Amino acid sequence: MLPLLLAEKGSPLRIGRITGREETRRFLENLGFSVGEVITVVSDMNGSLIVKVKDSRIALGKDVTGHILVSKE
Repeated sequence: MLPLLLAEKGSPLRIGRITGREETRRFLENLGFSVGEVITVVSDMNGSLIVKVKDSRIALGKDVTGHILVSKE
C-alpha cells in the first residue's frame, strides 16, 4: 500500500487503510472515503488532488492525502 499522495492519476485504487486522528478519519468517512472503497485520482496539482469517490469529485490537500493508503484495484 502507498499513500494516495503518491498514487498515479487515472487508475482505479482501493482504499486499504486510513490513518491519522479520529477527527481526520471521521471527516474522510463523511466524504465517502472508507476502507474497501474504489477511488480514482482525477487531477494532481502540486500534491493537492481531485479524487473521484462514488459519484462525486472531491478536492483534498496533501495534508489529508497522506493519511489515505491505497493499492491498485
